[in-house]
Amino acid sequence: MLRSPRMKSLLGELPLTAELDWALRRSKAPVGGFKLEGLRAALPEWAAQTAASPLLGRGGKRILLFATLNYWIEHAALCALALRGLGHDVTLAYLPYSNWTKPVSKFDLRRRELYAREVFAPAKALLAVESFLEPGAALPAALAAEVQQVSVMDAQYTLQVEEVDQDSELYQLRLARNTQAAAAALRWIEAKQPDVLIVPNGLILEFGAVFHAAQQAGVPAVSYEFGEQRGRIWLAQESPVMLQDTAAMWAARRDEPFSDAQRQKVRELFATRQQAGLFQNFYRQWQDVPSEGVQQLRARLQLDERPVVLLAANVIGDSLTLGRATFSGDMSTWLRRTLDFFAARDDVQFILRVHPGERNLEGPSVADLVAEALPKLPGHMRLVAAGDPVNTYDLIEAADLGLVYTTTVGMEMAMSGLPVIVVGQTHYRERGFTLDPASWDDYFAQLDRCLADLPAARLSRAQVDRAWHYAYRFFFDYPQPFPWHLLHFAEDTEAFSLAQLFSGEGQADYRQAFDLLAGNPFDWGAR
Repeated sequence: MLRSPRMKSLLGELPLTAELDWALRRSKAPVGGFKLEGLRAALPEWAAQTAASPLLGRGGKRILLFATLNYWIEHAALCALALRGLGHDVTLAYLPYSNWTKPVSKFDLRRRELYAREVFAPAKALLAVESFLEPGAALPAALAAEVQQVSVMDAQYTLQVEEVDQDSELYQLRLARNTQAAAAALRWIEAKQPDVLIVPNGLILEFGAVFHAAQQAGVPAVSYEFGEQRGRIWLAQESPVMLQDTAAMWAARRDEPFSDAQRQKVRELFATRQQAGLFQNFYRQWQDVPSEGVQQLRARLQLDERPVVLLAANVIGDSLTLGRATFSGDMSTWLRRTLDFFAARDDVQFILRVHPGERNLEGPSVADLVAEALPKLPGHMRLVAAGDPVNTYDLIEAADLGLVYTTTVGMEMAMSGLPVIVVGQTHYRERGFTLDPASWDDYFAQLDRCLADLPAARLSRAQVDRAWHYAYRFFFDYPQPFPWHLLHFAEDTEAFSLAQLFSGEGQADYRQAFDLLAGNPFDWGAR
């Protein structure tokens, strides 16, 4: 058995060594953590159901669907067969990686390709399957710059930092892989000219690199991701889906009536969130502890009668903060300057709420940033750590002004009537119920204006109603019905088959999502 990295590196340069090793292997087992055994077991049946689709011969688009990492490849394979069964001509491209931070020898990559080829064999009559390991030409300057930015975000996301050492091994690994992926994708796209590229995420890792390669080649690109709702998918055309661009949806639906039934659905959702419960198809809790009431909170935090400013932070390096700066450069810079501002304002009480999600992460905390900026926290300032037994909705009730980067808590503050200053490019910015500074001067001027007369800064009834209406559209209109969630993939594929998708009932439920996924235009105003 080959164990030496140096030996593997040398063998990787020699022709047919990986092929000989693979031929001599008895188990044909996964190589080095690259495991597609679930796909191997399911693919024959998926292929049979696709071949039997009554929609198979219908004319469709020439689609390139790209994925990397085991779990995304398995999910993408099912999506590729679904699109094939709906009449499209689909190529599934992949890179055989199981981890985005660990180097892999050329020898092992070649063995992984042989393994993947065996796994995909049952679908070869339906799908073209391509490896994107073969290098392409040097990248055009504009694409190279985009790939460098993707690589910076990869390091930020992995290390949960915003300041990246571009000499580090991690950044150099990400830059090399992203460059190779973009070059291979660009070469293939320019040669084959697909009608559309489909890719998960579209913002980071090789997903982002390939997304930008398609844009460089002038090919429409669709990106997709999964949020906290089972049975729903986020979709974006011509932008990374993680940016959650709701502009077209809101423009089409903001003037539609907002019914009592819709308002009640939002009310039930947020009541459940407040009490640390689960609502309908949402699988994630937003709070660890239920509300204890604002009076108990004020006593716990020893708050007096001075006004309260609440800053709700995101996780540093979270994918919903990357690339979202409007004027601050990044979230950390905004936090430091805001802490300095309020350290000198003892006429108000300032609370920084660290995102509860940090309790499950190992990277640097916003609490560390606060300790560096203010080693001795002034008496009028409070830090609520990620694991503190404090309900964020109690904090909202106690607050007079909210400050956010991109967290959805800002939208919920507005729903409570609080004036909210939004610094990052989040989906609800500039929707008619937030304050949206475009520069540092504007930011501090808005702070001064609000603090000078907090009662006058509260939202009008119309603005609060608009926030509620937008929340309904974001949670219940923006995500599209979709049968297979990434995080519940095994359960969902057991519950809903490709054959069901190709049926009349399946098409009634999911045709719109698959049309969007294939790049067909969507009219948000249509019903």
